Formats: sequence, structure tokens, C-alpha cells
Amino acid sequence: MKIVGITSCPAGLAHTPMAAKALEKAGSKLGHQVRIEQQGSMGQVNQLTEQEIASADFVLLATDQKITGQERFEGKKQIRINIVTCIKAPEAVLKKCVEAVSNKS
Repeated sequence: MKIVGITSCPAGLAHTPMAAKALEKAGSKLGHQVRIEQQGSMGQVNQLTEQEIASADFVLLATDQKITGQERFEGKKQIRINIVTCIKAPEAVLKKCVEAVSNKS
């Protein structure tokens, strides 16, 4: 599956990049294409393109706060999850998300 997402924590210094790396690494291991945009005190890093969003099967929002540009994902399946969970168990998160999206199709 093609998965895009956003990681964002209040400070945006540690959890944001840690979750992004964990999700991208887990996605690769599981055979998925995962591209994560990071939003934090450093602004937007690895900003998703319109094409990446359009071709994604779903959007994973790993955040407990408001994100910038959420309107870009209108019409896409969106799953919101706690950012710490994505750091601690990224493979389990992706497996559950893929299963949930597959069951809704």
C-alpha cells in the first residue's frame, strides 16, 4: 500500500522525527511505500506533494494536536493515532491501519 502521513508533537524536536523514521522503516519492512511529513518547531519537513497524497491509499496522522494543511487530505481515508504509539510499535500500528482500511474498502 501507499501510505502518507504527518508526525507532529507539541515541541516537534524529538518525537516528530523519531515517529517519522520509525513508520518509514516499518513500512519498508512490511512492503509498503510510506512517506511522512514532519511538522514541529522546525516547520514542515519533507512536505508531501499533491501527487503523493492523491496516490496514497490512506493518510496516517500521528499527532495529538492540530496540524497545518489538513484540508489537503479531504476525500482521503484518514487515521489518527498517538505519536508515542507510533514510536513504540510502528509495525503494529501500520498493520492495524492497513487492516482497517482494507476492511472498509
